Formats: sequence, structure tokens, C-alpha cells
Amino acid sequence: MAEPIRITGLAEFSRNLRKLDNDLPKGLRLAMNEAAQVVVDYARPRIPRRSGRAAQSVRARSTRTAARVMGGGARVPYYPWLDFGGRVGPRRSVERPFKKEGRYIYAGFYAKRAEFEQILVDALVKVARDAGVEVD
Repeated sequence: MAEPIRITGLAEFSRNLRKLDNDLPKGLRLAMNEAAQVVVDYARPRIPRRSGRAAQSVRARSTRTAARVMGGGARVPYYPWLDFGGRVGPRRSVERPFKKEGRYIYAGFYAKRAEFEQILVDALVKVARDAGVEVD
């Protein structure tokens, strides 16, 4: 699995933004989505297409303290099989080689990690400046 990017003081920063204005923490969530979208844009074109539902199910999700990229869902229950592999079907007859690190989302994170970090830093600085906080 990927080593998560930890931002020291992010939760405290979010709490302090909320003290200034209740709408400011929303900017953090949007900043997280903007950074996660880099991974989504990398992964989507690489996912095999028949109906296109698997590729469309890959999307950025975030809270004010965490960003994540998710794939699959109720309409695409086979997405984990596409990304990680395994055996499915009657008597587990359909096999796809298992890859613990995945084929699409984690590969996108590894390939775009530097860009992800830079976009996240730039977006967090912008949120801080919009809140009236001086940033070096």
C-alpha cells in the first residue's frame, strides 16, 4: 500500500479556520479534491473499457482533513477485481493476476505523487491567504 502523505497541524489549521469563518474549512476540502483529481486523471484512461462504467466510477473524495480516490460502487462491483485481480465467476473460474499495489489508482498515486504534493501545498497556501493568514 502507498505511504500516506501526512500534514502536521492540518486538523488544527482547519479548526482555526472554522473559528474565523464557518465556510473556510470548505476550501480545505476543495483543495484536497483538486489534488486527488490528478490521480483520477491518470487512472481513468488506463482502465479497460466495455461500458465505461468502471472508468467513470473512479472519483476524488475528500474531507477537510483527508483526500482519497475511490473506484467502484454498487453499479461497478467488479472494479476491485479490475484493479487488484483475483478469481471470480462460477467456481472462481475467471482469473486475473493479483497485484497488491493495484493497476490504476495506486499506480497513479505513485506516478503523480510529486505533482499531487505540489498541488496540495499550493491549494493549502491559497486557502490560508484567502483566510487572511500570512504565509511564507
